[in-house]
Amino acid sequence: MTKPPPRYDDHDDGLHVGPPERSAAGLPGVVHGLKAVLDQSGLRRGLPALRLVNQHAGFDCPGCAWPEPDKPHLAEFCENGAKAVAEESTVRRVGPDFFAAHPISELATRSDHWLGQQGRLTTPMLRDIDDDHYRPVTWDAALDLVAGELRTLDDPDHAVFYTSGRASNEAAFCYQLFARALGTNNLPDCSNMCHESSGSALSETLGVGKGSVSLADITDHADLIVVVGQNPGTNHPRMLTALEQAKRRGARIVAINPLPEAGLQTFRNPQTVRGVVGRGTLLSDVFVQIRLGGDLAFFQAVNQQLVAADARSGDVLDHDFIAAHTSGFDRAAAAWEALNWDDVRAATGLPDEAVHAFVDEVLAAERIVVCWAMGLTQHPKAVATIREIVNFLLLRGNVGRPGAGACPVRGHSNVQGDRTMGIWEKPPEGFLDALHAEFGFAPPRAHGLDTVDSIRAMQAGKVGVFMALGGNFAAATPDSDATAQALRSVPLTVHVSTKLNRSHALPGHRSIILPCLGRTERDVQGGREQFVTVEDSMSVVHASRGTLRPASPELRSEISIVSDLARRVLGADHPVPWQRFATDYAAVRQHIARVVPGFDDYEAKVVRPGGFVLPHPPRDARVFPTADGKARFSVNELSVLQLPPGRLILQTIRSHDQFNTTIYGLDDRYRGIQQGRKVVFVNPDDLRELGIDDGAVVDVVGEWHDGERRAEGYRVVAYPTARGCAAAYYPETNVLVPLDHTAEISNTPASKSIIVRLERS
Repeated sequence: MTKPPPRYDDHDDGLHVGPPERSAAGLPGVVHGLKAVLDQSGLRRGLPALRLVNQHAGFDCPGCAWPEPDKPHLAEFCENGAKAVAEESTVRRVGPDFFAAHPISELATRSDHWLGQQGRLTTPMLRDIDDDHYRPVTWDAALDLVAGELRTLDDPDHAVFYTSGRASNEAAFCYQLFARALGTNNLPDCSNMCHESSGSALSETLGVGKGSVSLADITDHADLIVVVGQNPGTNHPRMLTALEQAKRRGARIVAINPLPEAGLQTFRNPQTVRGVVGRGTLLSDVFVQIRLGGDLAFFQAVNQQLVAADARSGDVLDHDFIAAHTSGFDRAAAAWEALNWDDVRAATGLPDEAVHAFVDEVLAAERIVVCWAMGLTQHPKAVATIREIVNFLLLRGNVGRPGAGACPVRGHSNVQGDRTMGIWEKPPEGFLDALHAEFGFAPPRAHGLDTVDSIRAMQAGKVGVFMALGGNFAAATPDSDATAQALRSVPLTVHVSTKLNRSHALPGHRSIILPCLGRTERDVQGGREQFVTVEDSMSVVHASRGTLRPASPELRSEISIVSDLARRVLGADHPVPWQRFATDYAAVRQHIARVVPGFDDYEAKVVRPGGFVLPHPPRDARVFPTADGKARFSVNELSVLQLPPGRLILQTIRSHDQFNTTIYGLDDRYRGIQQGRKVVFVNPDDLRELGIDDGAVVDVVGEWHDGERRAEGYRVVAYPTARGCAAAYYPETNVLVPLDHTAEISNTPASKSIIVRLERS
């Protein structure tokens, strides 16, 4: 039996705080995942979908981008993957009757959890000027309206085309092609807010903005795996299986994080007997509890110690690799020698012994993989920090050989593929040249707007049309109030969506919702069943085929929507075969094969079980496509964040009942939270110094040079986070992240480095 969506909004009245758990998954993970499927989808629709998640003949999970093994398990999904499938395969529906009963002014007051729980969108909807309701509209009328607005813009750069990581390779390729045929590179995407810092640092140092490891490097070869600034137990749970395999093979695992995470303590694999009835597997051998933002100083200190150890023995560094394949070592070594250890202690909050103990782990390992996520990428010095990790890997030749390398763990399932397909506001010249040669039009060369700059452009009245292909722009972005005002100022906002979300409740003067198919659903175009492709975190491209009956007969695929809109804007005589693209995805792949490097013979390779791996010169042959043809050591300036008295550094985090901006429920059982999200985690010693009791209700006040930002009515939870640090859930606390508070170079919002004070409510 399925359950209806909640009629009333959720509140924190039932909030309960208990002790955090010390293990992840196990039987509770199975129960919670299956319950979500049964509640939303039922037996007939939900269980057949689960059987095909991440299978060679099935569909790619709508959740994270962790890769599948060569031989997927019969249940190749995690608890949150099951919840993602439940949300998409749900029998709940949001149609014209719902919008007639719920004015936009009411929707704007609802929580993100309530909005997401209402169900699947079924019908194109239009909010006209000054109307407080969305009303049904035909597909032709909706697309003609959007096309008319785009054709009459004074400048193509007054259009912004946002993308989430849910879009397939084919949809992303068509989307960027449409934007560039229109005449703009305004293609912000969710990468701008998560792993842009990784791409910036890796492109500069290794020449390729992607990770350099395979799944087998972790499971079969690595001696030491360093998991830094990442919580795989909640954000990438299937990664725990790979870590367990590595650990049982004899690998060592070090976790570096301000928060102790249950998944990195003990993993109870629900696919094994020992995981269900036994004690599970202890994963982390060492937990380094670092101060927020201290990772740059930590790796600088480690690198200094490695160079010093080599000066004593001569056999610590890989001198042959450094001489043959790198540049800049001498400058970097001189900078490490001058490192101030008082700054290291202040930045990291660690005793010297913690650094030395980690160095001992490194010296005992021949092959090292470093994994990271947004705990590193969302700081002002994020790019410098990741460059310093590359320095660490280069010193001992840990790039371009089995069991070693850089592993940025991407979030959404095809966010990496979208970038490969050209979703980028700063496209390489070679990619634009290839588009020109293939299609015969001259794509624009000037760089476009990223996510933060798009919000600024909206604020300045320079955006006439904002279009989002998936995602929840309003909830994902920083400075929530500023973003809401910016969206509402746009003449036309357009959302291609599967479900109701916050962005629909913050419409432009006019706003259109275009409902689309999800990953789980059959996609029949031109009388034939179609499939799409995606790329995972480790550069493996594979097919994805939905099998469920679509939630509504009116749903269209993203490729069909984009292609139909492009034909209406650009005309039937445009050199891109838009009409064919809409009905034959193989035709899209034929063009991708001639435009995007590594996709030759695309159609044949992608239908093989497991797909194919894209080339990665540093990984494959120690060839580095940088300016000087070598991997580049870097010198990174250390600046220590100085906190005024009575202040804390706040990081925004996910709960366990959440994926990105999608809130599955109100529990975070690994951290001991039930039925509530308005909590702030603070070290007990800090609470004593601040004179605030555990359980007190406070306002969290962000301090920035342009003024204060406030999140009201948060319950304080005494929690073993690093001293001087605090944590709270996003998107609720995105309101505290200033729009101008971004990472250097990447312009990623610095959501892990917010200076706050706690005021009693």
